[in-house]
Amino acid sequence: MQLTIYHFFPKKLNLYADRGNIIALQKRCEWRSIAPQIIEVDSVEEANVMEADIVVIGGGSDREQSLVTEELTKIQSELKSAIEDGVSCLAVCGGYQFLGDYYQLPDGSKLPGLELLDFYTVSKPARLIGNILLNSETFGNIVGFENHGGRTYHSYKPLGEVVKGHGNNGEDGKEGIHYKNLVGTYLHGPLLPKNPQIADYLISNALERKYGNVKLFPLDDQLENTANKLLWERELHS
Repeated sequence: MQLTIYHFFPKKLNLYADRGNIIALQKRCEWRSIAPQIIEVDSVEEANVMEADIVVIGGGSDREQSLVTEELTKIQSELKSAIEDGVSCLAVCGGYQFLGDYYQLPDGSKLPGLELLDFYTVSKPARLIGNILLNSETFGNIVGFENHGGRTYHSYKPLGEVVKGHGNNGEDGKEGIHYKNLVGTYLHGPLLPKNPQIADYLISNALERKYGNVKLFPLDDQLENTANKLLWERELHS
């Protein structure tokens, strides 16, 4: 079995070492004898999104985000179709923000988003920074780190409920978005090594979409689960 993983603009959107998410997906595939074909997309002319089994979009600065959004607009309909068709997708920070309608800068001007989902983000001077804990209906306890000036507002199912930290906007107690097989989040760290259940969710759904009913055999996640638990306990009681 083989999975094709599209990593969009890894040189521009790797502000918080989000490449670690690619490494986690790669290794968790290889450990199961699934061949991951990782394609680094630096130009949309190279991309055939409907051939992707997993799409990963990382975070970048406002400038880089604007440049990448302009590029991705050229394949906007293909990305929309892929998400609606159930392609597994992980979008982190800037990659999460520009899936929406717009990103409003502090001066009130708006950077257009891809309008793939119905939400928006407003940037404010005070950044939301720190370790964060989530409880997720789908994934259980999630740990990570957030550092964002944007406040995102939407009515979709969140990735999780904030136990400690700020989340999407520091107001509604929600973090991220979970729509079909897309996970959008502000959690850096990177996210997947400490939360392998999310990595396996993306892999499992990609396999099912491509090959039908394929069951992942469990890995020895003692190290990953111990890291998750230690961070959870430390932050919960700090």
